[in-house]
Amino acid sequence: MAYVITSPCIGVKDASCVEECPVDCIHEGEDQYYIDPDTCIDCGACEPVCPVEAIFAEEFVPEEEQEFIQKNADFFK
Repeated sequence: MAYVITSPCIGVKDASCVEECPVDCIHEGEDQYYIDPDTCIDCGACEPVCPVEAIFAEEFVPEEEQEFIQKNADFFK
Protein backbone atom coordinates (compact mmCIF):
# COMPACT_ATOMS: atom_id res chain seq x y z
CA MET A 1 0.00 0.00 0.00
CA ALA A 2 1.47 3.34 -1.03
CA TYR A 3 0.93 6.90 0.04
CA VAL A 4 -0.79 9.28 -2.38
CA ILE A 5 -0.38 13.02 -2.93
CA THR A 6 -3.69 14.77 -3.58
CA SER A 7 -4.98 18.12 -4.88
CA PRO A 8 -3.81 20.46 -2.08
CA CYS A 9 -0.27 19.98 -3.43
CA ILE A 10 -1.15 21.41 -6.83
CA GLY A 11 0.64 24.69 -7.27
CA VAL A 12 2.30 24.54 -3.83
CA LYS A 13 5.06 21.96 -4.23
CA ASP A 14 6.69 22.65 -0.84
CA ALA A 15 9.11 19.66 -1.13
CA SER A 16 9.24 18.95 2.61
CA CYS A 17 8.01 15.46 1.78
CA VAL A 18 10.87 14.87 -0.66
CA GLU A 19 13.44 15.62 2.03
CA GLU A 20 11.81 13.16 4.48
CA CYS A 21 11.39 10.22 2.10
CA PRO A 22 14.02 7.56 2.91
CA VAL A 23 13.65 5.79 -0.46
CA ASP A 24 13.39 8.77 -2.82
CA CYS A 25 10.00 7.73 -4.18
CA ILE A 26 8.60 11.29 -4.43
CA HIS A 27 9.15 13.03 -7.74
CA GLU A 28 8.29 16.47 -9.04
CA GLY A 29 5.73 16.79 -11.80
CA GLU A 30 4.61 19.85 -13.68
CA ASP A 31 1.84 20.78 -11.25
CA GLN A 32 2.51 18.73 -8.08
CA TYR A 33 4.67 16.02 -6.52
CA TYR A 34 3.91 12.33 -7.04
CA ILE A 35 4.68 9.19 -5.04
CA ASP A 36 5.84 6.14 -6.98
CA PRO A 37 3.57 3.33 -5.71
CA ASP A 38 6.12 0.68 -6.70
CA THR A 39 8.92 2.31 -4.68
CA CYS A 40 6.99 3.63 -1.66
CA ILE A 41 7.71 1.53 1.45
CA ASP A 42 4.63 2.81 3.30
CA CYS A 43 6.73 4.33 6.09
CA GLY A 44 4.56 7.45 6.44
CA ALA A 45 7.49 9.84 6.92
CA CYS A 46 6.12 12.19 4.27
CA GLU A 47 2.60 12.59 5.65
CA PRO A 48 3.21 14.66 8.82
CA VAL A 49 5.61 17.10 7.13
CA CYS A 50 3.23 18.13 4.33
CA PRO A 51 2.21 21.73 5.12
CA VAL A 52 -1.01 21.47 3.10
CA GLU A 53 -2.04 17.99 4.33
CA ALA A 54 -2.10 16.58 0.80
CA ILE A 55 -0.61 13.15 1.59
CA PHE A 56 -2.69 10.14 2.60
CA ALA A 57 -2.21 6.40 2.90
CA GLU A 58 -4.02 4.99 -0.13
CA GLU A 59 -6.80 3.46 1.95
CA PHE A 60 -7.49 6.83 3.61
CA VAL A 61 -7.63 9.05 0.52
CA PRO A 62 -10.85 11.09 0.85
CA GLU A 63 -13.67 10.17 -1.52
CA GLU A 64 -13.37 13.46 -3.42
CA GLU A 65 -9.62 12.84 -3.97
CA GLN A 66 -9.81 9.21 -5.17
CA GLU A 67 -8.77 10.14 -8.73
CA PHE A 68 -5.31 11.01 -7.38
CA ILE A 69 -4.57 7.35 -6.64
CA GLN A 70 -4.55 6.67 -10.38
CA LYS A 71 -2.98 10.04 -11.21
CA ASN A 72 0.02 9.20 -9.00
CA ALA A 73 0.37 5.73 -10.55
CA ASP A 74 0.02 7.05 -14.11
CA PHE A 75 2.80 9.58 -13.59
CA PHE A 76 5.28 6.69 -13.38
CA LYS A 77 4.11 4.79 -16.47
